[in-house]
Amino acid sequence: MKRLHRPRWLPIDPYILLLLGTVGLAALLPARGSAADVASWASTGAVALLFFLYGARLSTREALDGLRHWRLHVTVLACTFAVFPLLGLAARGLVPVILTHPLYQGLLFLTLVPSTVQSSIAFTSIARGNVPAAICAGSFSSLVGIVATPLLAASLLGSSTGFSADSLLKIVLQLLVPFVAGQVLRRWIGGFVTRHKKVLSLVDRGSILLVVYTAFSQGMVQGIWHQVSPARLGGLFAVEAVVLAVMLALTWYGGKALRFGRADRIALQFAGSKKSLAAGLPMASVLFGAQAALAVLPLMLFHQMQLIVCAVIAKRRARDPEAQLSAAEPAEASRTAVGTGTRSG
Repeated sequence: MKRLHRPRWLPIDPYILLLLGTVGLAALLPARGSAADVASWASTGAVALLFFLYGARLSTREALDGLRHWRLHVTVLACTFAVFPLLGLAARGLVPVILTHPLYQGLLFLTLVPSTVQSSIAFTSIARGNVPAAICAGSFSSLVGIVATPLLAASLLGSSTGFSADSLLKIVLQLLVPFVAGQVLRRWIGGFVTRHKKVLSLVDRGSILLVVYTAFSQGMVQGIWHQVSPARLGGLFAVEAVVLAVMLALTWYGGKALRFGRADRIALQFAGSKKSLAAGLPMASVLFGAQAALAVLPLMLFHQMQLIVCAVIAKRRARDPEAQLSAAEPAEASRTAVGTGTRSG
């Protein structure tokens, strides 16, 4: 798959500009009436297709092999669904001085969302970490989050969300059922999906843009954006920067304390410190309804922040002496094996 490279003069990822442009489009031309219904159905279908393709791409054998790293996966899940929420609860003391109550609710919801899949894999690969472990950790987190995130939201956010058995059923039908269907049909379509990774990337990004447009259109129609001032946005940015820094440090040095190898620590850092926009947006749309736009604002901001910061970290990890040594070992082993074969022949 050919990747789009941004021009050297452009300091921001083009996809971030697309997200900002989508928000601007929703502000100028929000979907109303029947158009809003069409946008909602389209975003729901796109997210379902995305998780179907996730299921078709993930090898069942790969997932089973990943269970051998159960300590790593348990640690990622603990970071995602225990440590993150604790930080979110601690931020309650910042209301109302730094955060408004609606922004705090969005921040707390952000801490309950599962980890990412694609970006965790990409950054782990760049940093020369344990890529299979990152694939499994991100996938397990997404599956657990389908149930854990709504339950945690109901427990910690209470009446702020419209949580019910019907809400959980909608989330399961939109995310888990397509994923399982993809796994079932992987035998026939897995090869095609693997060969056409660009399709998955387009569906991934396109589905997020659709959900963002739908959620922010609802926010414009409801007139909730008058609740957010530039000063409050600056405060939210600062709080999220601290949360991200804490999680990046905790996953890296905590992995060392737990005696994980360098490759596993890299997978832990990138899978355990990030949150999924693709999974979080549709959940927020179901749980928060008309208030979803304000609820997903912290998640959108955190998502862009984590991509930028983790890209820098991944490149630095790739230049570590340990990374250079590990990259050289396979080549040295290959030369030794060739030489041995020649002598024995």
